[in-house]
Amino acid sequence: MYDDVSLDYLRITVFIAITFFYSRDEMNNIEQKPMDEILSEKYLAYALSTITSRSLPDVRDGMKPVHRRILYAMHQLKLDPALSPKKCARVVGDVIGQYHPHGDQSVYDALVRLAQEFSVRYPLVDGQGNFGNIDGDNAAAMRYTESRMTEVAKAMLDGIEENAVDFRPTYDGETMEPAVFPAAFPNLLANGSSGIAVGMATNIPPHNVDELCGACEALIDGDPTVAELVRDHINAPDFPTGGTLVENQDTIIHAYETGKGAFRLRAKWEKEELKQGMYEIIITEIPYQVQKSKLIEKIADLINTKKIPMLDDVRDESAEDIRIVLTPKNRNVEPEILMQALYRMSDLETRFSMNLNVLEGGRIPRVMDLKEILRAFLDHRQIVLVRRSNHRLDKVNHRLEVLDGYLIAYLNIDEVIRIIREEDHPKQEMIDRFGLTEVQAEAILNMRLRSLRKLEEFEIKKEHDALSKEKDELEKLIKSEARQWTVIKKQIQDLRKTFGKDTVLGARRTVIGTAPTLEIVPDEAMIEKEPITVICSKMGWIRAMKGHNIDPKDLKYKDGDKGAFVFPAQTTDKILVFASNGRFYTIGGDKLPAGRGFGDPIRLMVDLPNDCDIIDMMLYREGQKVVIAANTGHGFIASMNDLIAQTKGGKQVLNVGDKAKAAICRAVNDGDDHIAVIGTNRKFLVFPLSDMPEMAKGKGVILQKYKGGGLSDVKTFPIAQGLTFKYGSGERTEDVSAWIMGRAAQGKLPPNGFPKNNRF
Repeated sequence: MYDDVSLDYLRITVFIAITFFYSRDEMNNIEQKPMDEILSEKYLAYALSTITSRSLPDVRDGMKPVHRRILYAMHQLKLDPALSPKKCARVVGDVIGQYHPHGDQSVYDALVRLAQEFSVRYPLVDGQGNFGNIDGDNAAAMRYTESRMTEVAKAMLDGIEENAVDFRPTYDGETMEPAVFPAAFPNLLANGSSGIAVGMATNIPPHNVDELCGACEALIDGDPTVAELVRDHINAPDFPTGGTLVENQDTIIHAYETGKGAFRLRAKWEKEELKQGMYEIIITEIPYQVQKSKLIEKIADLINTKKIPMLDDVRDESAEDIRIVLTPKNRNVEPEILMQALYRMSDLETRFSMNLNVLEGGRIPRVMDLKEILRAFLDHRQIVLVRRSNHRLDKVNHRLEVLDGYLIAYLNIDEVIRIIREEDHPKQEMIDRFGLTEVQAEAILNMRLRSLRKLEEFEIKKEHDALSKEKDELEKLIKSEARQWTVIKKQIQDLRKTFGKDTVLGARRTVIGTAPTLEIVPDEAMIEKEPITVICSKMGWIRAMKGHNIDPKDLKYKDGDKGAFVFPAQTTDKILVFASNGRFYTIGGDKLPAGRGFGDPIRLMVDLPNDCDIIDMMLYREGQKVVIAANTGHGFIASMNDLIAQTKGGKQVLNVGDKAKAAICRAVNDGDDHIAVIGTNRKFLVFPLSDMPEMAKGKGVILQKYKGGGLSDVKTFPIAQGLTFKYGSGERTEDVSAWIMGRAAQGKLPPNGFPKNNRF
């Protein structure tokens, strides 16, 4: 982790610091240890503290220490849902003063998040005031806002005063804090959690409580698999901002079985019809943890840079709900294609990466599957139930002991009064006389005189009978595990009624959609189609001028340069560049520099080596066939579909040796059945096009043999119509049947009048 220089520097720094802070006598008591051992110990302590006390939630209550301390401080302040709220500054002050010795802003940020309905599926804090919004705006200062607990938080703390959980000393040892909450609410999966520790992280999505309760009941009644839990109960996460989850069920099941996976979440939209056949797309829900303002800013940037030419405008008409209006360019734009493009290029579609990494028993970090997390929650509920039952049983036994003493006092009321009036030590006298316990004697001495009436004896007997019955039920409950699970199941059913899908808070928000098939948005749909003329000079300077009515004679080039390629195209076209190294490069028509000036060097757009020349340049046409060949006479037929390059480095199609170079690339027109080849030695050859193989990559076959020289030009043509070649200032068509030979022949002299430059 550290190099030698860094370790030496650390040793010197630590030595100077020790020398400064300690006297000579104290230096003698310092324990000598190697620096790497000290660093290892301290870093390990820091890592363990971060993992167990800061970043990872407890699997039992789904909370980190800061959240637990916030809610416990609110409980101590009696901020129940039915009572008036208090300033958040008061809550934060109690938290950092008694339980959490960290910065007040970090504590307040945690409190704010617990109150945000767009951040937490089931808010634990009821905030009053400005607690931020989905646009990413911050909450108001803690001195302006107020808060209290929600019913969910109250359920989390239910039974905390009844010895339901263990308490531990706070950081200063003055008070006690709960190590975990009783958690009558499945908070871990209901609200989710995220955090980054040392060497590990967690990211748990929120879920629907009604579905979680159904899964818990299924675990109590039997032993279903994770796949059965997902199919029958917990179909997928339920995010607070809604949206549509598009993932196939097998992927979801695998994620819950392994504890790790990802879910694709999309914005929810609808088409709103307007006059004259126009329409608008209304986005009503956006993915979880996406800031609306940044989302709109990104879409506006896509419009300005013309990356989505189908879209004309975006507006934010949101109030309490989300309403983002997208205006298409015209009525002919398909809304599905437009949204598909936006899903790909903006945060209208996100992926939520799930990592179910939690603290088992509050101490051991481990990635659990869905079933293990639910089982840990249920086991915790069983422990809490038994502890609360034992606590209640102790209270009942104490009360029964007191009531038994009261009954003895009523049966001997006159003697009890005499003892109290006359004896110096009435407590001990009553214990000796009636066989009372200290608790009973103390209770009798503390009785009010008004309780000595006859009616009170009847009430005591009635209470005694009721408590005796309750004691019997508690003892049976503590001894019987089956009874315990029956009670827990009843508690879960009550929770399901409170937060079920029929309630406003419990209704599922995230729609589970069908997983989309492989979606390919046509590139031309993403680019505004405009006519251009592509111009490339001999030295490789390329540009695009608007329109098609460009006269090549009017074009200007740099000094010493001249024109090489000029042809019409569209901004949606792909341009194929064939170089002498046998590689094809692809340039989008919309990526070409503007026609003003001389353009830009093509080598800035693609990785074309300086020692390579441009052999040909053409428009990509799907399915179009071309003949490519090297100057050695080797070549083959290729489809343009195999020539498209995905990177600037191009795609190697024609393999050439050290001395050979790519020389020819010619299109094969429909109806062409023969190929004419001429070499630099002026030998001419014609053979059937069917003798040429079609390949995606390679060296090819020999088109024509040469004793000296190499390949000059190639042309395909229909033999019935004859071969057309340049003749003077015009063209000439010649019957070349006499030159038909087998492929790889040497050929013979061309027809009379064939150009002297050996080019068709």
